[in-house]
Amino acid sequence: MATSTAARKIDDSPYPQLDAVVADVIRANADRNDREGRFPRENLLALAEAGWTGVLNDRRFGGLGLGHVDFAEAAYRIGQADASTGLVYVMHVGAAQTINLFGTDDQKERWLKADHGRLLGTYSTSERATGGHWWYNLSEAARDGEDYRLNADKSFTTSSGQADFYVAQTRTPGAKDQADIIFFIVDGKAEGIESKPWEALGVRANHSGGISYKNVHVPKRDRLGAEGQGKEIIYDGVSPVYLIGLGAVWEGLARGVLNAAVAHTTGFVHKDRNKSLSDYQAIRQELGAAKVLVESLRPWRIELAHKLDELWRAGKPQSEILIPLTEFKVHAAEVANKVASTALTVTGGYGYHRGPIERAFRDARAAIAMGPSNIIAREWIGKAQVGLPLELFYEGGE
Repeated sequence: MATSTAARKIDDSPYPQLDAVVADVIRANADRNDREGRFPRENLLALAEAGWTGVLNDRRFGGLGLGHVDFAEAAYRIGQADASTGLVYVMHVGAAQTINLFGTDDQKERWLKADHGRLLGTYSTSERATGGHWWYNLSEAARDGEDYRLNADKSFTTSSGQADFYVAQTRTPGAKDQADIIFFIVDGKAEGIESKPWEALGVRANHSGGISYKNVHVPKRDRLGAEGQGKEIIYDGVSPVYLIGLGAVWEGLARGVLNAAVAHTTGFVHKDRNKSLSDYQAIRQELGAAKVLVESLRPWRIELAHKLDELWRAGKPQSEILIPLTEFKVHAAEVANKVASTALTVTGGYGYHRGPIERAFRDARAAIAMGPSNIIAREWIGKAQVGLPLELFYEGGE
């Protein structure tokens, strides 16, 4: 993929504080949080103190005022240390960016700038009845005067029970059809919210459990966008930032687990032969193949992030590059799984023991299933390739 010199460069000046948080807080907490299934609250607070939870927020709303290139780079660096924290971070920035794009100044003041940017947000979209079709809801909001009542059972919500606010979608009251969708910003402390436990193979600290909204009151001032605008918000607000962030986290995991494998294979010596593991040609070839896969991601990520920034600045729909973003997510997920598997293979019993390599191997499996799952995503890509329309809400879609 051709990439300009400018697109290949990332200004390192904003990153020292982020790198310190990753090294001193996120990496230090990763194994404990995984073992205990402990939500990485300290990590998110440290990122907020450094300003990075507001990476895309305008400076007048307490943010850094940066772009998708910097957001994706941050997700990548966090993902190297801990995928759970990376996913929580991506969902938060995605929720905030959806408010940036479709919210009012009042909403930005109350949810993004409040408490010095320490409020944690997330998406709450998918429903059990529609499985991996997270964009398709059967629940429908009800009217409560000028306000609303939300009744919905969401199957996977990252930061469930932990977030300060949820960007939730459902059908508009009296919806004309399944594409008549409405979005809300729901206060995490609102009466009627019940979160479910999160017990999973990997990303055990991100608390992506189910969540129920039972007759939850949502003021009119916290409707996000207009009634019936939800389909546009899904395509142009939720999906682009989510996909670039998701792929960046999995790229980070791949890089991190490869680094761990290289460190072990160069440092462990077989005393009977006085050779390190990396002295064996077979080991080096496995590492070389993994390195090639990892290196395929960075230029693609930066190019896509630059394009998102260009579209944002021009006021154009970011869904213009929905398919390339989906391709990046699929490839990053598959690279993460292949590289984690290679790391486990070349490190033998060491990698199999509980620790960073074994954790990365488990965490990477989430990459395949997270919506759009790689199976569904490849269908989107294939339809686009043969000239068929991508329709997610009506017959003929996925």
